[in-house]
Amino acid sequence: MNFITAGESHGPQLTGILEGVPAGLKLDIDAINDQLAKRQGGYGRGNRQAIEHDVVQITGGVRHKITLGSPISLTVMNRDHKHWNEIMDPTAEETAENSVRKVSRPRPGHADLVGGMKYNHRDFRNVLERSSARETAMRVAIGAICKQLLEQLGINIVGYVKQIGQVKADVDHLLPVSEIEDKIKNNDLRVLNEDKVDEVHAMIDQTKKDGDTLGGIIKVVAENVPAGLGSYTGWNQKFDARLAFAAMGVNAMKGVEIGEGFAAATNFGSQVMDPIDWNEEKGWFRDSDNLGGFEGGMTNGMPIVVQAAMKPIPTLYKPLKSVDVNSKEVSKANIERSDVTAIVPASIVIESVIAIEIANIITETFDGSNMERLTRQLKDYRQEIKEF
Repeated sequence: MNFITAGESHGPQLTGILEGVPAGLKLDIDAINDQLAKRQGGYGRGNRQAIEHDVVQITGGVRHKITLGSPISLTVMNRDHKHWNEIMDPTAEETAENSVRKVSRPRPGHADLVGGMKYNHRDFRNVLERSSARETAMRVAIGAICKQLLEQLGINIVGYVKQIGQVKADVDHLLPVSEIEDKIKNNDLRVLNEDKVDEVHAMIDQTKKDGDTLGGIIKVVAENVPAGLGSYTGWNQKFDARLAFAAMGVNAMKGVEIGEGFAAATNFGSQVMDPIDWNEEKGWFRDSDNLGGFEGGMTNGMPIVVQAAMKPIPTLYKPLKSVDVNSKEVSKANIERSDVTAIVPASIVIESVIAIEIANIITETFDGSNMERLTRQLKDYRQEIKEF
């Protein structure tokens, strides 16, 4: 399974192509659009979300809501493009009139300056338009397809917000995916501890007044993933490494943990390892899940737990010091429209990329050309593992 996305933040549209999805997968288009709507929500979002109402258009690889096995092509239109039509026109020659939004003062923490150096862009808009998190809307649409594939194989996944700024809003034990989903529906922060909602709202409001931004920590849980995905035989075949790579590929992520991650490093081995157990009903299982569903780079049948740390958004309404690329004069960085925090939509994005990777390795490990065959093979494999 492979995918590619294209498009700029204020360009006409976002485009994605996903290949390797089995034929015969029944798609719920409303569920894809629901995921896109969730990505646009959350307390602390900026004004653009009032403009965009993301809806996916499927233009290939699906017929009568059933996947064909051929590449799936997707489009999400940028409604805000109507305000940027001349500035972002892909076919018009550059003129003084359509160059009024040039960016010459790079923003600390963004791709502006280094991207300009690498690609020799002296107008940093050529960098920020693609490096913008707007691109993640397409990864959410692709992830929603993969999530439906997993659900039809009995694998469920959810992402939520564990911490915003310095406020921890998680519970002290791992909950089933269905219970997590029920709880995070009740607030606009996707947190489990609702007692923290008012405190976080107040913190976000004050941060906005201060012209500052906030980051946080996201947790993704995937349950009923079969044991044995990935391999210990080579460093590049470890599946937890692939999940870490996928999560780090999301805008603003600066750290990834599997299970207890860095916290495990501060404890003794007897407190971290997950004791092995067995019974006729379950087969093999662990008495705890500190290692996040992995041993030796392979899934062990316990829930996969991935945590990702998101830095605060670099665009500040009280900008930091920068230098103009043309005059070399010290000045304040450019200001672009932005959010106070995007941790809530980021939880949907991380959920999506983890779903893509799990679907990817499932279709690699088993025959992924046809849904019926894939389902049968996975069922037989689960039984084999249980009886080992």
